[in-house]
Amino acid sequence: MISILLPDLRGGGVERIRIVLAHEFVNSGHEVEFVLMQAQGELLKEAHTSFSIVDLATPRARSLPFALARYLRQRRPDALLAAMWPLTVIAPLAQRLSGHRCEVIVSEHNTLSVQYRDWGQLHLTAMRASMAMGYRLANRRVGVSEGVVQDIAALSGLRPEAFSVIHNPAPPRPEPSPNAIRDAEAHWSSHKGARIVTVGSMKAQKNHPLLLRAFARLDRPDAQLMFVGNGKGREALLSLARDLGVTDRVFFAGFHPDPTPFYKTANLFVLSSNHEGFGNVIVEALATGTPVVSTNCPSGPAEILKDGKWGRLTPVGDADALAEAMQASLEDDHDTAALKRRAADFAPEIAARKYLELLD
Repeated sequence: MISILLPDLRGGGVERIRIVLAHEFVNSGHEVEFVLMQAQGELLKEAHTSFSIVDLATPRARSLPFALARYLRQRRPDALLAAMWPLTVIAPLAQRLSGHRCEVIVSEHNTLSVQYRDWGQLHLTAMRASMAMGYRLANRRVGVSEGVVQDIAALSGLRPEAFSVIHNPAPPRPEPSPNAIRDAEAHWSSHKGARIVTVGSMKAQKNHPLLLRAFARLDRPDAQLMFVGNGKGREALLSLARDLGVTDRVFFAGFHPDPTPFYKTANLFVLSSNHEGFGNVIVEALATGTPVVSTNCPSGPAEILKDGKWGRLTPVGDADALAEAMQASLEDDHDTAALKRRAADFAPEIAARKYLELLD
């Protein structure tokens, strides 16, 4: 049995990726169980239909080592997959505490030095120390991009060769039903014009204000911008849209488990992040043949887009450059079939096979 450890099953990228991998593991003949610090989140119901769910009922990370050790002694899985610090340093410790021998694979999905750079020197020191110890106790260590591996290797003091790069999987989604397309269309304005979509949680990392400012600078008065996702930043975005005078052309669709209808009804997908571990939404957009513009943030977009071959890249935080790239992309002719072929390079079976090879 393969156990997958997560804080919860909120509607985030890492959580979605783990569900995708879990299905592939089952297809390969393995039993899969999700082990959650708290059994909650938008994706919980979906996961419950296919997998066993264990609720450790430990809202605080400091309580996790002993709760997880008890789980390991009782359930005795063959492998434990842990994602996201500090779970990636707690899981190997809990395995040692449990006395149960199983393979522990830890994976990071973000550039942690950037994600936590504003948390202060004390936090950085504690994070580095925990990674130096926890990673060494793990059987295998994974980063979802070359950039993530370089970052976590530097933080932990391990050589980059001690890590494997396994790109995030992006599953081919079924063709949306006519009803799903109609529902997506209902979120857009009825007038015709260029449609720009972004998908992701409304948090500081995604820098949605940058996208709004770039959108307001477009020489396309017909253009519309759609935000698909939820988060604490929504009210600030509404206020900024009013200040920029674009409220009538900016729309908020909320969270959707499958954003495919929004990609398919848009002319352009834009990622404006300050940092990403990988950037699954880029692959999701490519899979529908939707052109992509992204900030060249650390560390996934340039790897996915092959330094600009499959989509335009702009400097982080540069609204003028982002607006220029968006304008140019809307005017370009795009080979949608080629974009879809690039997305196929990140098929779920490829990522799952690489994880299972590490277990072997």
